[in-house]
Amino acid sequence: MKVAIISGASKGLGAAIAKRMLTEGIGVIATSRSTNADLENLAKQKGLLYRHYPCDLSQQEALLSTYKEMIDLVLEQKPETIYLINNAGVIEPIETVGKLNEELVTKSIEVNLLAPMLITNFVLSKLQSSSSKLMVVNVSSGAAERPIHGWSAYCSAKAGLNLFTKNVALEQETAGTPHKLIAFSPGIMDTDMQGTIRSSSKESFYELERFQQLKKEGALRNPEIVGNSLIDLLLQQDIENGKVYNVNELL
Repeated sequence: MKVAIISGASKGLGAAIAKRMLTEGIGVIATSRSTNADLENLAKQKGLLYRHYPCDLSQQEALLSTYKEMIDLVLEQKPETIYLINNAGVIEPIETVGKLNEELVTKSIEVNLLAPMLITNFVLSKLQSSSSKLMVVNVSSGAAERPIHGWSAYCSAKAGLNLFTKNVALEQETAGTPHKLIAFSPGIMDTDMQGTIRSSSKESFYELERFQQLKKEGALRNPEIVGNSLIDLLLQQDIENGKVYNVNELL
């Protein structure tokens, strides 16, 4: 059997990934601050493992405690493959340096970078005596590749996440394990995060009008299309360990 552990799975891209996983017969362990009844019902219909754990990824002690419960449950199933999808993220603060809110900067780094690092480290430590193969997907962003006005915290965290992914992939290859890690840049989707971006000010984010126009033109991708492209990659193609995949390469 196969099991997926997905953060931020209640809506947006996380929910789309979870839905497709269940459709493919893969059990899902979901973390998010809210539940998703549709996912729970789909799992029941298919007779698949599904659990939801509320978790604030910015709280380190609670994070590790929650993931311990989750990985213990997963390992009881003796799965052939575990998919670890580090999807949850926050875009705030959208502001120029010199005007940043220190608490929001800290939370950005904790959720976007530190949480995936700690989760990956913890899960790999638990798999040392297991025969399960781990496939880690760290959801990144095009913002990891270029500076964006007002997004210094988000860009920096996602750039760090890409390099962390490549580094751990190298370590796993050197150790001769079957585990693989990739980063996935999903592009611009029609999600709550985009709503937050569009509600910022031109002074804080000078590309504001372009993002507002993308919404007006219907140019934002549906999260299900993006999620399906990722699952197609995971299930049907050879994965290049340590690679940062861009959704535009997959569609």
